[in-house]
Amino acid sequence: MSTSFRVSESAGRRLVARAAQEGTSSTALLNRLIREGVDQLEHPGIVFRGPIHDRRAALAAGPEIWEVVARLLELEGPVEQRITVLSGQSDLQSRKIRAALAYAREYGVEIGARIGRNRQAAEAIQRGEPI
Repeated sequence: MSTSFRVSESAGRRLVARAAQEGTSSTALLNRLIREGVDQLEHPGIVFRGPIHDRRAALAAGPEIWEVVARLLELEGPVEQRITVLSGQSDLQSRKIRAALAYAREYGVEIGARIGRNRQAAEAIQRGEPI
């Protein structure tokens, strides 16, 4: 979808400068900022980390979303029981775990792929292979 936006002169300068600093285009940076900003508005408590080529959703002052989901998948029982167990085993409050799950429900393919890549890397390490 092609859209045009008017931004203030100072915002435009900051966007161009930041894009240059990151080695990307202003359009690519703006796309990322819009997606991440809207996701943060729709999912309070979620932040984004990592380099440009590997951005990951995470709980503010907490683990990445894929890590929370992967740990929940390792536990047994109904979801609420898993949440209670994980909360008891970690510093994560139940509401933060639920926030992670809400984000994961919307971006399940992305989160599942990250979990899969992590498992493959762990298995390769166990076999003594370089990752």
